[in-house]
Amino acid sequence: MNDRFTDLPAGEDRATTADPSGILPGEHLHALRARLHGELHLPGDAGWDDARRAWQLLADQRPAAVVVAANEDDVVETIRSAARLGLRVAPQGTGHAAGALADLTDAILLRTTRFTGIRIDPEAKTVRVGAGVTGGDLAAESGRHGLAAVSGMAPSVGVVGFVLGGGLGWLSRSHGLGSQSLRAVEGVDARGRQVRADTAQHPELLWAARGGSLPLVVTAVELQLHAIGELWAGGLLWPIEQADEVVRAWGEWIPSVPDGVTSLVRVLRYPPIPEIPEAVRGRALVGIELAHQGTADELATLLAPLRALTPELDSVRPMDPAELASVHGDPVQPAPAYGDAALLTELSTSAIDAFLAAVQDPAAGPLLSVEIRQLGGMLAPGRASDGAVSAIEGDVLVYAVGVVPVPEALGPVRAAADAVLRALAPFTSPRAVKTFAERATSASALYGDAAARIGAITAQWDPEGRILSGHSAGHSTEGGTGSVLE
Repeated sequence: MNDRFTDLPAGEDRATTADPSGILPGEHLHALRARLHGELHLPGDAGWDDARRAWQLLADQRPAAVVVAANEDDVVETIRSAARLGLRVAPQGTGHAAGALADLTDAILLRTTRFTGIRIDPEAKTVRVGAGVTGGDLAAESGRHGLAAVSGMAPSVGVVGFVLGGGLGWLSRSHGLGSQSLRAVEGVDARGRQVRADTAQHPELLWAARGGSLPLVVTAVELQLHAIGELWAGGLLWPIEQADEVVRAWGEWIPSVPDGVTSLVRVLRYPPIPEIPEAVRGRALVGIELAHQGTADELATLLAPLRALTPELDSVRPMDPAELASVHGDPVQPAPAYGDAALLTELSTSAIDAFLAAVQDPAAGPLLSVEIRQLGGMLAPGRASDGAVSAIEGDVLVYAVGVVPVPEALGPVRAAADAVLRALAPFTSPRAVKTFAERATSASALYGDAAARIGAITAQWDPEGRILSGHSAGHSTEGGTGSVLE
């Protein structure tokens, strides 16, 4: 796609929401509705609540309007209309990270869910992915060509948001963050101009897109795909009474594994509800999940010390890359959940002691899962470059999450997650991982030394802050706004 730098039509000045004619913004937006190929929803319309709802059901999004764009022209029209009305535009794919968005009162929520195109070049091992494509969709289509993308651990996560957030998944220790596979970005800027950013055109935008903050409404990305050889994946489960020996054994095991192995250890408390398989329903367990790129013999040698602990369940098996998203067991439907994360600078004996004490405390009961995710490999500083965020500066990532089925459950879940992270505070890095930052997080924590350069790029392309993006480094060093983030 060539750049199409077209300003607002002559004679169309930017208006503000305080229109002296007394015409309300909603009435102005009816003109936009007539120009769209997609849909415009306003408060009070039938279907308004469905239109504004994010995947993260705890996020109560209340924008001025919702546009469900059908194509790039709809994105252009929306941005131009927002400029005339003095509104901002908040792009959103699935809304997994909707909690990172600021107040949407003065914004049009621009949904890109209809941008579902996937075009693969099997010879070049590249793919063009629309902003509405999920990780599960891409995995299935790539698998038909014997290829795989660096995707997340949940099939419902949007590919564009995952990549723009850096992107941490089962193939990251061997192939780097998802953003390292980013080859080009297509989108619309704050002046309604269609833009392509790659190494030849606007390379500064491509750099910012690789894990940083991008002042565009992204409509598609081009990614490098990878040929993955023999793959084994699955999990091992033990009763919670074996948590001490399992977590300590895993901590001693991970320094010896090659980059082709990614793993995590987690404590799980399954609720006693019919949707949960009977074998684990209502139980507390400790588990290890892993993906191994290698032979069966190599796997047997690697897993010997863990299998010596006699797991109650062992589901590790040969697996196609497209199946990897099923290993972690993330929900396939929108859910109300509260989670929080921290990077640990070290997984020392003292850190493991603190983790075990915290997850076995009765106060952790409201949490569904508390995990320690292995980092390192190609995620380590110095192993990859050419991007705003090309590495994760920590030894492991800890993530605690609980389901919030009713509003009254939020307090106990939040308190339990806070308690786990407080216990690990002596070992915590000041940096954060963007796709695990579910609320506004400072630019310095997310981007480190890259924050100033990202801010300068954003200020150059969007000086008015028209495009509302999560954890922006452009208009506030304290974050507080959401891009198409998962």
